Amino acid sequence: MSAKFLTADRLVKEYPGPEEPLRVLAGVSFELGSAGTLTIVGPSGSGKSTLLNIVGTLDRPTSGAVFFEGRDVHQLSPDSAATFRNKEIGFIFQDHHLLPQCTALENVLVPCLASGSVPRERLWTAEALLGRVGLLQKRSHFPAELSGGERQRVAIARALINAPRLLLCDEPTGNLDAENSLAVGRLLLDLRDQDGVALLVVTHNVALAQLLGNVRTLRNGTLHE
Repeated sequence: MSAKFLTADRLVKEYPGPEEPLRVLAGVSFELGSAGTLTIVGPSGSGKSTLLNIVGTLDRPTSGAVFFEGRDVHQLSPDSAATFRNKEIGFIFQDHHLLPQCTALENVLVPCLASGSVPRERLWTAEALLGRVGLLQKRSHFPAELSGGERQRVAIARALINAPRLLLCDEPTGNLDAENSLAVGRLLLDLRDQDGVALLVVTHNVALAQLLGNVRTLRNGTLHE
């Protein structure tokens, strides 16, 4: 296996069924280059989130493999897999999962807590990220004081705090209106173009998919052009 940035190789995912296994993924393969984009569309229940969870080592495939720069991520030890997720991957979900008792700034800093105390440099980085998503002036606001679009932008800043090279985005605009959806999409493209972050996005939002480009459809457990 050559050391490409990200490769999914014949991923199969099955769940036990009453008579026979339920096959959600039936041999999904793709390659994603550094600073590249792959947008996967498909209806609810087609396996999009399952695929992201496998790529992000939150779930394991029944068969097949995921290679990150030549390393099979599912052969990592539990501690190494946790470090991999924390350092190399940023996760953005449909539900922002912000901590309601924490300010916007504190929420951005949450991923840093895995390594213990937060150095002052990370505080500066968090403030810079909030500035980048247009929310520095609201760094002391709690999630309940922010709009849906603002909460999702805080979640994006949080996903970037450890400078990941891969963003996994699971319906990142699912709870947003059309205007905020396009704003989030443009922000993701800026991150790709300016920071070299690779984007793997699953969505049912046609406008977002068209904006991001390189669209493939997940249907009957396989990817289609």
